[in-house]
Amino acid sequence: MKKSLLALAALTAFAGAASAQSSVTLFGLVDLSIRSVDNDNGSRTVMTTNGNSSSRLGVRGIEDLGGGLRAGFWLEGDVSYDNGHSVGQSWQRRSTVSLIGSFGELRLGRDYTPTFWNHTIFDPFGTNGVGSQLNVQATTMTAATTYVRTNNSIGYFLPSMGGVYGQVMYAVDESPTSTDTGYFGGRFGYSAGPINVAAAYGETKLEAGGSLKATNLGGSFKIGSATLMGAWLEYKGGGRKSTNYLLGATVPVGQGVIKASYNKADGWREASQIAVGYVHSVSKRTSLYAHYSVVDNEALSSYTAGSGGKARAPVTGFGSTGMEVGIVHVF
Repeated sequence: MKKSLLALAALTAFAGAASAQSSVTLFGLVDLSIRSVDNDNGSRTVMTTNGNSSSRLGVRGIEDLGGGLRAGFWLEGDVSYDNGHSVGQSWQRRSTVSLIGSFGELRLGRDYTPTFWNHTIFDPFGTNGVGSQLNVQATTMTAATTYVRTNNSIGYFLPSMGGVYGQVMYAVDESPTSTDTGYFGGRFGYSAGPINVAAAYGETKLEAGGSLKATNLGGSFKIGSATLMGAWLEYKGGGRKSTNYLLGATVPVGQGVIKASYNKADGWREASQIAVGYVHSVSKRTSLYAHYSVVDNEALSSYTAGSGGKARAPVTGFGSTGMEVGIVHVF
């Protein structure tokens, strides 16, 4: 939503810095749901966020520097709308400054790592809620602070090149004075017509020594109005390997979209998940949704069908089901 600088001054503490911007946008998304998760040893029902989309609040701006060069900033943070609290550091979703031109974009700050994009773009549930692919992702293998985002990053994004896209990223290692570890990685893909495919690789220096290596490949293909999705995601580190496979689809139906996915975790800590869902658009800004998923754990695994609903620490090898209904509003 576009705001005048006078309105922005009343709403944010950034008006002084924003006064030099050519344009400033205040934006956000509210996602709240009622979620129930049953882990065989007990169930729990909660009100929570991020069932269909990631709740957020942000402000971004752009300035035309002339000669085809632009400067921009982006500040975006989580908001826990069920209790009004911010989560983590103030602008932990993204806090960047950029130079943009015919050469592409040079971006500095906290941002998504290249290796996480294939997780969320090629997941019909967008790595949110009880249907998220992340529900059966080995968290011990992905405990590095660079799994989703990284601080202190320097990133470069290719300009428009006839369907070819890509980025590279390097994150400064500030340990041992900080928990932030070094990261480097890249992602390259092609999107044209019904096809979108991308591959990514990243490596994180771990505080305990050694490194965590992430490699993945994802793609989607449109058949009529339906979109088929697939992904292969692998993590190696500490002498362990975790591999995940995803097959999914989205099918528009009237004012809504049906979503479905199958996820399989192999190697270290094995499990599978089946998820289905429906999102109904009430307007361009507001949607209602309902999701359901079932997780089947192997003997040593303890994955659950969504966070925020565990009754207590479950034993391994159990089954978990998750259900949620919610509403999303974008502004």
